[in-house]
Amino acid sequence: MKNVTVKIDRHRDEEVICFICEKDLQLIEILKTKLNAHWSATKKCWYLPISQFNLNKAFEAFKSIAWLDLKNLPHTSNEDKYQIDTQQEKERFEKWLKFRRYSPNTIKTYTDALVVFLSYFDYKPVSELSNDDVVLFVNQYILKRKYSFSYQNQIVNALKLYFREIRKSKIEVEGLQRPRREHKLPNVLSMDEVKAILQAPTNVKHRTMLSLIYACGLRRSELLNLKIEDVDSKRHMLIIRNAKGYKDRQVPISDKTIEMLREYYKMYRPNVWLFEGQKEGEKYSEQSLQSVLKQAVSKSNIRKPVTLHWLRHSYATHLLESGTDLRFIQELLGHKSSKTTEIYTHVTEKSLQKIISPFDYL
Repeated sequence: MKNVTVKIDRHRDEEVICFICEKDLQLIEILKTKLNAHWSATKKCWYLPISQFNLNKAFEAFKSIAWLDLKNLPHTSNEDKYQIDTQQEKERFEKWLKFRRYSPNTIKTYTDALVVFLSYFDYKPVSELSNDDVVLFVNQYILKRKYSFSYQNQIVNALKLYFREIRKSKIEVEGLQRPRREHKLPNVLSMDEVKAILQAPTNVKHRTMLSLIYACGLRRSELLNLKIEDVDSKRHMLIIRNAKGYKDRQVPISDKTIEMLREYYKMYRPNVWLFEGQKEGEKYSEQSLQSVLKQAVSKSNIRKPVTLHWLRHSYATHLLESGTDLRFIQELLGHKSSKTTEIYTHVTEKSLQKIISPFDYL
């Protein structure tokens, strides 16, 4: 989830609301079209006159897209009395999460959730926040904005963890209303579509990165965290270290994959990471990798919103269609539960195509 900081400032002798955020096309479009904000080159932020600012309208505009950080907005005198040091609480929580080796993405999601929660109750000291406040926050803030089940679950988990480990108090979640779990099938590409995408890049590094994701069913973070020594060509194994859940696993690699990696290595000679950025010893960035995929999809004329994870889904589905045992696929993907892997049984076209409708017997 992205973050937008909201604060009051002065611009051209006028009191304005400033929106500070990363340079993101989606956020910029919302600020321009939905909130009628203007860019200030001097303030380096988007702004609009304070008389035109509507907090509910801003919440609605950024729903499911970005958190609004409101801690810099002024409080009434009564609120000042109980103003929470949100930044301090965030830092305490972040420090604990890092110590427990949570992933950077989880740390950001959990601390962002905490900031919004504490800002929502900025008229109360942390010591007075209770289970009822969590229920109120989820039911009146989260559910009204129709966040997904998985995202709402992350928020609840973040607050449970914060109260249990930082505040040393328990939060009971049984009273929380929850949306029904979404039963979405994974997006899968055909073999021809995968081939078109993987052959689209003319750049050897780009082609190798996309191909390895599909060849081994990797998550994008797993690909970018690979080091040169993780390729064991003698044993035909790729070693994936500290994957999701901080588990290591091994994935077999074929002669074809090894030859592709050798061709890449001879041309680029990476120093530390298997795939490095423009600076020597610097890990290739997620944004650049996503850009590589986007260009490949566009070049292959596929009219689908393909993501890097689609290649992983396709790897699992194609393995299942070729007769690979589900237990092996679970191991290859690094799934903790077999239930996660079983979803691929619902999207295997070859199995579905073998089913004969009773109508055909008439």
